Formats: sequence, C-alpha cells, structure tokens
Amino acid sequence: MSTVGGMRVEFTSPSERHRLCAWTAYRGKGERSVVPGSVMAAGAGLPHDVGQYVVEAATGLRRGFWGLVEQGATFKSTGRRVTKPGRALIVTHRAELDEAERIAGVHLARWRAGDAGDVARHLTAALDGWRMLDTGDTLVFRWPDATGAVGQRDRTVHRLRPVVPRQFTGNRH
Repeated sequence: MSTVGGMRVEFTSPSERHRLCAWTAYRGKGERSVVPGSVMAAGAGLPHDVGQYVVEAATGLRRGFWGLVEQGATFKSTGRRVTKPGRALIVTHRAELDEAERIAGVHLARWRAGDAGDVARHLTAALDGWRMLDTGDTLVFRWPDATGAVGQRDRTVHRLRPVVPRQFTGNRH
C-alpha cells in the first residue's frame, strides 16, 4: 500500500458475518484528528462507504466525501461535533460532493454489470479484502490511494496484507 496522502481510513466489520460496516478516519495525530464514521448495514456485497471511497480515490475525485473529510469537513453522519469551518467546506463544495456521489453510483453500477476497467478492478480488490476480514481485522486505505490492505490488529502488532487489484472475472456481488 502506498503512503500517499495523510489520512488513513479503516473499515471494520463489527459482526462476524460482515453484515455491518464501520469506519474510522485518522487525519493526523491527536484526538481531534480522529473521525469516527457511521455504522451501516453491509449486506453480502461491498459496503457503500467502501465503494464510495474506492471510486473517489481511483477516479481522482478530491472534493467528494473522503477528500472533504481529509480537509476537515464535519458531516452530521460522523461522530464529530459539527464546526463552522467544517460545514463551510461542505457548503463550498456541495456541487462537487453531489457529483462524486453520482459518479460513484455510475461506477458501482458498471462494476456490478461486469465492467472490467481500472476502477472495477479496485472495487473487486476491495470486495476481496472485505471478505478476507476476520474478527478484529480492518480494511485499511491511505487517502487518496485506491489500493487497500487487510490489517490484523492485536494489542502489540498491526500487520498489513496487501489486497492487490486483479482482473474482474465474473459477477461477484
């Protein structure tokens, strides 16, 4: 996994059957840099927030949700107190934020229909990584890198196993 960017995003499954997804972003050092995300239903496929992250990173969208989180935007859906500067980022970039959501929807639909392009390969790798998670593992990305790694956590060690994009070979969703 590349170390471009300064924000680390970790996706975890708090349930053993991967039916839930939670995320936490770390923008730097210190308590104020931790952005606790929401917990959402994940179903059997790729969780929405993982897919959104991968598409934004793979397509270079820097003013979508994840780029704005890195810059300090404070969304109501996160566990952070909403701040005036954080809300101002969202207001300033509302059109780009909405466009990033639309673009992610297009790429996710194409991927589910069997597209084998670069973004689809990253989505397939993310799904593979998500399905590899054991209890306590995390799917880790470094913004704006679209390639993640599976991190195994215990009290003393944080090891990462890379999740490499590969050719999409069928409907895996």
